[in-house]
Formats: sequence, structure tokens, C-alpha cells
Amino acid sequence: MKRVLILGSTGSIGQNTLKVIEAFPERFKVVGLVAGTRKEELLAQAEKFKPEAVALYGGELPDNLPFKTYSGLSGIRKLIEKVDFDICVAAISGSAGILPTYWAAKKGGRLALANKEALVCAGKFVKEVAREIIPVDSEHSAIFQCLKGEELKDVKEIILTASGGPFREREELDSVKPEEALKHPNWEMGKKVTVDSATLMNKGLEVIEAYWLFGLPLERIKVVIHPQSIVHSMVKFRDGSVISQMGAPDMKIPIAYALSHPERLPLLDSFPSCEIDFFGLELTFYEPDTQRFPCLKLAYESLKRGYPYPIVLNAADEVAVELFLEGKIKFTQIPLLIEEVLNSSDFPPPGSVEEVVEIDRRARELARKVAQRWL
Repeated sequence: MKRVLILGSTGSIGQNTLKVIEAFPERFKVVGLVAGTRKEELLAQAEKFKPEAVALYGGELPDNLPFKTYSGLSGIRKLIEKVDFDICVAAISGSAGILPTYWAAKKGGRLALANKEALVCAGKFVKEVAREIIPVDSEHSAIFQCLKGEELKDVKEIILTASGGPFREREELDSVKPEEALKHPNWEMGKKVTVDSATLMNKGLEVIEAYWLFGLPLERIKVVIHPQSIVHSMVKFRDGSVISQMGAPDMKIPIAYALSHPERLPLLDSFPSCEIDFFGLELTFYEPDTQRFPCLKLAYESLKRGYPYPIVLNAADEVAVELFLEGKIKFTQIPLLIEEVLNSSDFPPPGSVEEVVEIDRRARELARKVAQRWL
């Protein structure tokens, strides 16, 4: 039985992970749960799955509970250090997950990685300490599966698919409202990643993540728009062959694979929604429009410029999305703010994961300062 620690247990990935574990109680045991601010949800999860320890980043937990409790960032670190686990599902959203993901990777065991920011911002440092990384993002899981048994020297390029978000065919974007951006056509995700999907920044961050995961040069990592979200990504080989991984748009599939690899769980027995109905299925592919959705281009440019620019890109994006959701800036101002912050920053490359976090903090301050002219 595998012992599982979940970082970000109350988020979308965390909740789906618990659904998979609940379906296979003979295979997995939850030993630790970590959440941000959703105290009641965390306690309900703990009551059901009976872990050895739980941690809450923002807030205090009662002392009279039948498991160890921790609070704050230092508490999360203590939990990671004290709880023995075979698999850590790293699913804390945004840059808040960088340090916990790094600590879990350093502890050993398998890192089932759903926090893309850990590699976008601190890929060098996480890769140095991680024993094993199995990606949970559906695109990177697809590439991981397509590469199984293959030689990297035979790969011509990897192709990440993107749904294109809800505005792929909408000409006018200046008046997009937050509630419209939060209506993803295929996936149920958190607010930040849903808006990032609408701007194509999510795909840009995934390009950077793929760079660290698979070790290919940036020019051999491509993006294609695929509105149906059935083909999750592809690998093109030097002989012209293309291998793709297909599946229903359900995160339980890549989560289950990351938990059970190299085996595959009989997921369809418990979750019929994970099955594809091929009859009437239509698959289409388009080139991304980086003129209307420049965030993807900014992500490529930040990686070309090297560290610390991917850190600045991610920090500026998190601030921009927050301001957009608060109704303080327009949808079309998100890439404008990010680009200006990138061009205004002069931070040195980080020498440690702690310096990554400090650059992230300073870049956020810069982003808020730049945004003042639009508020």
C-alpha cells in the first residue's frame, strides 16, 4: 500500500486525488493533507481519510484532534519532514506551492507534480533534488506516456495541445468579464488556471514546465489549439511518426496514472465518465493566435531570456489575473501588464530556491506598482 501526502488537498486536483484514492483503498493510504485557507473542508477530509497529520497555511487548527496539526508555512515544512510518504501529490496552486513542492521533492519518494509553477520558477532546483517526477498536468502526463519506451534522440518535437479557452472565436476581447473568463468549455479548474487558459498563459507556463521535464530545446516544444481536449498532447519523431495520448477531459485519469505508474488502475470501473465516446467524435487542430493572445508568446520569450524572467512572468501573471478577477483591469490588459513588468525588471538570476521566492515577491511588488496607472 502506497502512502500518499497531498499538498493542496482542498483544490480541484486535491479533491480528484482523494476520489481516486477512495476508489482504491487497498492501494493507497492518505497520510498527510495540506490546505491553504479552507479549514472546514480540510477537517472534513481529515475526518473521512484519517491521515497522520494535517496542515493549514492560513489559520489555526484545533488541538484536540486525533492527528497531528500544523499551521503556517513553517508548519507545512514540519509536516513534510515528519510524515513518511511514498508519493507526494504537489497540487498547491500558484507560486505558493514552490517551497512545499521543493521540500517534498528533497524528502524523496515520488513527486506527482500538478504545481507547474514549481518548475516554471524553480525547475533547476527541484530537478536537482527530486528522485522521481511523474507529471499530473494532462498535457505533460500525455507526453510522459508517449515517450515511454522511446529514445529522446529520436524525438523531433513535442506538441502541447490547448483548448483555446472560451474566447477562441470571439473577436472583441476588451469587454470580457471575469465571470465569462471563468467558464471553461471543457475542464473544471480553479479560478487562476481557468483565466490562464483563456489568455493562453496556462499553455505558456506548460511550455516552460515541459522544457524542464523533458529536456528538449525550446524551439522543439510546440503548441497547437485543439478545442475538444481529447488529444492531450503528442510527440513527433524524426521518422515522421506522431504518437498521441487521448482521453476524456477528466483529471482523474492523469492523477491515477501518476499514483499507480507503471501500472494502470481500472479507473473505468469506478468512473464511467472517464471513457471516450468515439461515435460522432470530431477532432480539429488550429495554430495559436499569439497576436490576439500574446501571453503564449511572452512565455516563450521569458524562457529564451533565461532566469529570472520565467519567475517574473509567473509573478506578474498572478498579480494581473488577481486584478482582473477583482474587476480592476481589463482582460486585454493582462498581457500588457506582464510585458511591462518583464521589461522593467532587472533581478539577478537566483542561486537557491529561497532566492526564487524572494524574486517572486519583489516581482509582485513591481507588478502592483506598474498596474497603478490602470487602477
